[in-house]
This record gives sequence, C-alpha cells and structure tokens, in this order.
Amino acid sequence: MTSPCLTADKVSEVFRKLHLEENYNFLQEDLQKLADAFVMAAEPAITAAERDKCVTFVRSLNTQVAQSLKGFKGEV
Repeated sequence: MTSPCLTADKVSEVFRKLHLEENYNFLQEDLQKLADAFVMAAEPAITAAERDKCVTFVRSLNTQVAQSLKGFKGEV
C-alpha cells in the first residue's frame, strides 16, 4: 500500500465542509490521523475498482493483453 496523499490543509478543508450531526473540535493531528486511516482502509477497494475498469477497457481493444493485465500483480 502507498502512503496517504491528503495534506493537512486538504483534510481541514474537507472537515470544515462536512455537515456533521454534532460539533467536534478535533486537533489538526487527529484529523490527519483519521483521514489517513480512512484513505488506507479505502485504498484496496479503490485500487481493485480501478484495475477492473482498466481490464474492461483493455479487453475492448485486445483480449489477450486484458487477460495478462488481469493476472499481473507485481510492478514493472
């Protein structure tokens, strides 16, 4: 897995735009920890969905390449 890519400023901006049921006064560091944890938890599902879309697209061009891409797990 890769490291989280949300900056502290982006995390704060997203938090301020949320309409939560309660008022929370999180420290900047705690917001960053929460954001990083959510990103890391969601990353496998996002990666899998992106990979499936790539395979589907490639399959429309070349089925053999799509089959190879689907089975490829490492990095080049």
